[in-house]
This record gives sequence, structure tokens and C-alpha cells, in this order.
Amino acid sequence: MIDLKQHIRDIPDFPQPGVLFRDITPLLRDPDAFRAALDAMAAFAVPRDATAIVGIESRGFLFGAPLAARLALPFVPVRKPGKLPADRMSVEYSLEYGDSRLDIHADALNRGDRAIVVDDLLATGGSAHAAAKLVELLGATVDSMIFLIELAPLGGRDRLAGYDVHALIRYD
Repeated sequence: MIDLKQHIRDIPDFPQPGVLFRDITPLLRDPDAFRAALDAMAAFAVPRDATAIVGIESRGFLFGAPLAARLALPFVPVRKPGKLPADRMSVEYSLEYGDSRLDIHADALNRGDRAIVVDDLLATGGSAHAAAKLVELLGATVDSMIFLIELAPLGGRDRLAGYDVHALIRYD
């Protein structure tokens, strides 16, 4: 069994002094580790009653799209402003370093759909909470959320109280 944490590189003082960045590129570079991460996400997702996978731009696409393909479910991208060409819904949210917005196509999900929200990292939970609100604005339900990494001291799980949250790697 592959220890996924061994494939995460620590980068001190990025993107600013005092921040310890958890770099996933070594995991992505190792086909066995990447496959193991996707296998673990699929093992979590298979028994759920999901009808769609929602990936948060941009690294959520790296895990969400292949997970959707494995599960034979639609993949729904949640994008940064100005990236979606058709009618869209938007939610503004706070980040560690300022405010931002996420968009979803207005026809991406149907009322009654059950979505699994996927991203690489759960930090403060701002982007995941915004993505969940977008799913709900379309009349769908958030079945659960899955992340490669959770940075527990930043409180993201608390911000997502009420949602079923799962992470493959946890840093305390």
C-alpha cells in the first residue's frame, strides 16, 4: 500500500513568508501514487448515491475528472470568474489572502442531483463552501466532499459542518 503523504513535498515560505505549502506535484508525477489516490477516492465514492462529480478549479479538476470517468458520472467544473461561456450562477467567498468568486454553469446540475465535491486541499473551507452553495443554488444536493489533503489547524472541516467531509491525508 502506498503512503500518499510520502508523495507530498513541503515548500516553506510559499506563496508568502510563514506559509508551509503542501505541494502535490510529486504525487502527480508518480503514476502509482496518483492511481492510489484516485483508487482511494473511488473507494469512498462508489457506495454513495452520487449522480455527478463537481471539481473546483483548478487542482480539483486533476482528481475530479478522472474520478468522474472511473465512476461513469458527469464531471461539473466550478470555475474562477470569466471562464465559463454560458449562463452561470456565482458565489463570492473569502480566501486566506482576500476575496474571490466561483461560477458554475446554470444548467450543470438538475434539481435532485447528488454531487460529490472534489478538490485537492481543504484549508479554511472557503472554496469548498462556495462550491457547495453553487450546487445547492441549482437545486442539487451535496452528497459529500472529498479532498486529497486536509490542513486541520485551518478549520475547514468546521466551516463545512453539516456536510460529509472526507480527506485522504490529514495534517494536524
